[in-house]
Amino acid sequence: MRIAVVGARGQLGAAIVHEFGAAGNDVIPFGHQALDVTNDDAVEKAIEQARPDAIINCAAYNEVDAAEDHPVDALNLNAFAVRTLARAAERAGATFVHFGSDFVFDGNTTTPYIEDAVPSPLSTYGASKMLGEWFALDAPRSYILRVESLFGRAPGGGPPKGSVAGILKGLQSGSAPRVFEDRTVSPTYIIDAAVATRRLLETSAPSGLYHCVSTGVCTWLEFGVELARLLGLEPKLTPVKVADVTLKARRPQYCALSNAKLRQAGVDMPTWQNALARYVREIIAERSPAAATPLQPRQSA
Repeated sequence: MRIAVVGARGQLGAAIVHEFGAAGNDVIPFGHQALDVTNDDAVEKAIEQARPDAIINCAAYNEVDAAEDHPVDALNLNAFAVRTLARAAERAGATFVHFGSDFVFDGNTTTPYIEDAVPSPLSTYGASKMLGEWFALDAPRSYILRVESLFGRAPGGGPPKGSVAGILKGLQSGSAPRVFEDRTVSPTYIIDAAVATRRLLETSAPSGLYHCVSTGVCTWLEFGVELARLLGLEPKLTPVKVADVTLKARRPQYCALSNAKLRQAGVDMPTWQNALARYVREIIAERSPAAATPLQPRQSA
């Protein structure tokens, strides 16, 4: 397949480029400097020249709190640029893949959200991502894959970022990072998300909305304790409650997602414990290949 990857230098984009390239596909990566997705004419010209079989959009405005002060920027990148890419995919006869977010929900539940759950975003960021999902459906054949709490690093990508990177840095420095003890998530390993994306396209699974997260749920405190254990470090963490932290943008307190629909399509996502163990193994191997041997992270089915 010929694959155009937009936002190719980001955390998830780099994983997508690597996964599809390693599988023998012809990948055309578009970083931010190469393609401004908010420029309709530039997008149309780039896609016409690329002639892709599929367009995978990994570009996004991910500054949740900043979006409250810069709503136009969030909407331009997370919603209107998605509409432009979806229309470009339609003109090119290409499949369109777009990544959504758990932030489209309000978190007022106690069980993992399924795809049919009604969105009710609490923030500007969440609203912009919800609109982006709707616009992605403009493409005759599209996949909207909701991911959350992304972690990991792929070849060619930038340094790790996000909540997991912050917890990792804090544990390694001994600074006792703050973690929510009452916020429940389904963390997503970017490597597994990239594999799932490729398999959906290769198997021609039914188009539509899917949750693409690691299997299982955990609080950020549980995640941090497991990360410390795998690293062989003392779990020096500072538990906090959502109600005790003031943030500009509200977060859904329970935002775990069910990936049962993805499983029914033939794509099984490993557990978050399994994914985290593989991530830690990568971290240790990168620092010192010799040091990777003694650590044998517990594997979880």
